[in-house]
Amino acid sequence: MYNLPQKLLAEFIGTFTLIFIGAGSICADQYLRANGQGGVGLLGIAAAHGLAIGIMVTAIGHISGGHLNPAVTIGFWVTKRLGTVQSLLYWVAQLLGAVAAAYLLVAIVPDFVRGGPTYLGTPDLGSDFTRWHAMLLEAVMTFFLVFVFFATAVDAKGAFNKIAGFAIGLTITMDILFGGPLTGAAMNPARAFGPALAANHWHNHGVYWVGPLFGGVLAGVVYDRVFLRNQPPA
Repeated sequence: MYNLPQKLLAEFIGTFTLIFIGAGSICADQYLRANGQGGVGLLGIAAAHGLAIGIMVTAIGHISGGHLNPAVTIGFWVTKRLGTVQSLLYWVAQLLGAVAAAYLLVAIVPDFVRGGPTYLGTPDLGSDFTRWHAMLLEAVMTFFLVFVFFATAVDAKGAFNKIAGFAIGLTITMDILFGGPLTGAAMNPARAFGPALAANHWHNHGVYWVGPLFGGVLAGVVYDRVFLRNQPPA
């Protein structure tokens, strides 16, 4: 059994990895394009996020649950599978991990990359895409993510419990392939917060809290009430 500081450190490291690799892949794409090398493209960016999540959920899932996302944690909180204090501490660890990763990227990537149009990989809305549409899309994509998380990492009857990270990573990849051009497909307030703070780019930032948190709550409640009625919280 792992203690709370160990769990918080695991959440910090896992979220750090997501932001460092995920936002870093966007910086790499911008760097390559600026040098006439074509970039890594949407598929590469989606794969980088999916691999980062999949690997870290697999690596630390047995320690902290591998949430790496306030929207996942709020799904656990609303279904009483995590207490209020621990949920808040998870949020703090996740946000600190995101901030640390973003500032490390600031120290590493060239000036023209971090100050370019992507603002260090901070998610933002596509042209002519409204905030209401963005919040709805982020909520739906996060619903998929948290639903899959509960189905694979929480449900004891799930056939794929031991490879939950693989399914969760693929869900992230799937969502980014659709939502990336429209909202940046954050599905995670920490994913938006770290780069936004480091790049000082807060445009439409509220979208990436309201949408994912609503989607996380809805997915947690639906899966818990419909599929986990015989598996009450410990």
